[in-house]
Amino acid sequence: MTDTKNIRNIILLGHGGSGKTSLTEAILFKTGATTRLGSVDDKTSICDYYDEEKEHHHSICSAAVHATHKGKYVNILDTPGYPDFVGPSITAIPVADTAIIVISAASGIETNTRKLYQLAEKAGKARMIVINKMDADNVDLAELVGLIQETFGSQCRCATLPSADKGSVIDCIANDTGDSPVMDVASAHTELIENVIEADDDLMEAYLGGNEPSVEQIDSVFVKAMLQGTVVPILFTDAKKQIGIGAVLDMISECCPSPLDVAPAVIKNGETEVGLKPDPSGPLVGLVFRISFDPKSNMKYSSIRILSGTLKSDTNMHYNYEKKGIRPGHILKLQGSEVEEIDAGVAGDIVTLAKVDELKTGCIIHDGKTPGVIEMIPTPRPMFSLALEPAARGDEQKIGGALDKLCEEDPCFKVEIDAQTKELVIHGLGELHLRLMLEKMEKRYKIQVNTKEPKIPYKETITGKGDGHYRHKKQSGGSGQFGEVYLRVESSERDSDPSLEYAWDIFGGSIPGQYEPAILKGVQDVMATGVIAGFPMQDIKVSVYDGKHHPVDSKEVAFRAAGKGAFIDAISKAKPVLLEPIVNIDITVPTENMGDITGDLASKRGRVQGQDMLAGGYIVIKAQVPLSEVTKYNSQLKSVTGGRGSYTMELSHYDPVPGNVQQQVIAQYAKDKEENA
Repeated sequence: MTDTKNIRNIILLGHGGSGKTSLTEAILFKTGATTRLGSVDDKTSICDYYDEEKEHHHSICSAAVHATHKGKYVNILDTPGYPDFVGPSITAIPVADTAIIVISAASGIETNTRKLYQLAEKAGKARMIVINKMDADNVDLAELVGLIQETFGSQCRCATLPSADKGSVIDCIANDTGDSPVMDVASAHTELIENVIEADDDLMEAYLGGNEPSVEQIDSVFVKAMLQGTVVPILFTDAKKQIGIGAVLDMISECCPSPLDVAPAVIKNGETEVGLKPDPSGPLVGLVFRISFDPKSNMKYSSIRILSGTLKSDTNMHYNYEKKGIRPGHILKLQGSEVEEIDAGVAGDIVTLAKVDELKTGCIIHDGKTPGVIEMIPTPRPMFSLALEPAARGDEQKIGGALDKLCEEDPCFKVEIDAQTKELVIHGLGELHLRLMLEKMEKRYKIQVNTKEPKIPYKETITGKGDGHYRHKKQSGGSGQFGEVYLRVESSERDSDPSLEYAWDIFGGSIPGQYEPAILKGVQDVMATGVIAGFPMQDIKVSVYDGKHHPVDSKEVAFRAAGKGAFIDAISKAKPVLLEPIVNIDITVPTENMGDITGDLASKRGRVQGQDMLAGGYIVIKAQVPLSEVTKYNSQLKSVTGGRGSYTMELSHYDPVPGNVQQQVIAQYAKDKEENA
């Protein structure tokens, strides 16, 4: 069992292609955790062990590995970098104590780098930056350091610098002389020291008095400085050539916080909040942050950060608010896809359980005394969608099981059966995201599907008032059916809840009260299927004010039909319209593409709401646009920006559809209805 004070929990964050996985492989090889240097290019990486990752040469899921260095036990979480796979990266941030932001010297600061740095900063994590691929051709490293400081702040200071031939790195803590193509070592040393000692008043006072702090004094306050954010060290590496890896490991071991150094995690149970000290003898609490399935056996693995207490194989473990305990079974450590069993998981460590099907990402495990919720970082809402149909008959149940497992692995992959369109729809963060999810489903579970664009979830409403009447009379020998209803409709406030305001305004018993539920049911039938194009209705007030009944022939079925008919009659007189979903969209692009983007949005009936300038020549354009106009926006944006743009969107509200668009939708509905008749 590892002492909590010797544990270091590290997460590698950054844009795809920056070299996070290569850096992880270099660390494992340098520490002797592996006997050969794994490579993404030749498909020998320990972290990218799924077939899809090997084939596409980039991470799709997060991977957990570990190594030891100078008596410290280092848990490393290697995460995906492309925006489409950001979900597993975000859910892993809360369980790390230090975030290493990896930046490719060749590519510079990319879109996802900014987002993930900001999330780590907001989560209160200590941060360090690794500039990888430092020997890339035609790269101005000094300019890149300046851009990093402009983007993330002047607290970003060089802790190592490349040597003149870029064959090694210079330690800027221990050295105050030397030459580097980036900057003067003496200047880097001074800047770094001044930022570090900001975290300690005594050292700062002594320094201002002319006393140069020793390396030992700097090391003693470095952890505090990283946690306070007064310094974000920048280190240089070339992972494939193993250059600078030792310096990164030294920084992790000596200057990054242990679980004992960071603020306790907080678990909430109703109004009660409890801080969780990482004490192995304390109450057991752990956070599930990662679900994976073994590529060979399909066994489920649940990775957990132990926040307090000790987890053993015979622990009577509870999860969330469940009162019934479960046994965790073997306590495992992951090394990519390989597992090894350990005696116990102690506070501060990251462990994995096998075949505990009840656990999901975000679950809390505990000893039965500390139930509650730990706040997770919100993940982007998936808005890129595809409708699925089985390629083979009888595969529906198998498709459902496979999709459930894919949803467990990726918090930004969602599946639903659209109640409105009856389609099986998958939602993701982009075209690449969904394409690879379907590739997983085909390779792992041997299931093929056909895809198509999902139908836009339009809705119907009215813009005026109308009175409706319907008499339902049926005589077929013997007992007949009779019911007559008068009602009035008018529009209510847009996107109101509930979508139907119903009033029973019958006086004098013209319709007995026993038939009110049947009439309401008839109205609800129409609300569900619409009048003009088959879409659900919303924002309607209805008042039933008169009618007639027959003492023998009136029945519930008759008044249900009469209510339905009267409601359709009233709606047709109250200026019915189609409503379309409008989304808020935030588009991050280089400033030189701003004109192209705003012009394109105008052509899509979009309205620009504002703009935010970002450091490094980027701008965020905020707009509202109809969902129907941006169902393929992912590929369009990549084309316009050369792959440098990104966007997020979420539902804002519903607006009336323009007349010409409404006629097209109605015509398509009539055509589909005729074909399916």
